[in-house]
Amino acid sequence: MPRRLDVSLTIGRIAAAAEVNVQTVRYYERRGLLAAPQRTASGYRQYAEDAVARLRFIKRAQELGFSLKEIQGLLALRVRHGSACDAVERRTRQKIALVERKIEDLQRIRRTLEQLAGACATRQPTEECPILGALEDHAVLHR
Repeated sequence: MPRRLDVSLTIGRIAAAAEVNVQTVRYYERRGLLAAPQRTASGYRQYAEDAVARLRFIKRAQELGFSLKEIQGLLALRVRHGSACDAVERRTRQKIALVERKIEDLQRIRRTLEQLAGACATRQPTEECPILGALEDHAVLHR
């Protein structure tokens, strides 16, 4: 079924409705995340009604940590007939594992920063600052 066009769906309108900027819409078009729209005789883009929903999908997926490449894969699964939800679940679980690793890394960084901050005597001259010294010492930061 062909997509119904609404002349009012200009690039500015879909960008505003999806709460992204116009450059983002153009970038997603170039990356293939958003279908290239039809154009008027004067060259203005005319987007199909589903463009706003697609932009919102992309934005929400990014907020959950999916890369644009991963989002492209999710979008492909979304429209592929016969695809099972387990493929989406598998990708989501992979993302969860990545988030858990990042949390562990951030906790390690926080512990190191707390140790460095605790070692600092605030009245020392910067030449004697243990934080600056630790930043020069690779071994201190990789504990």
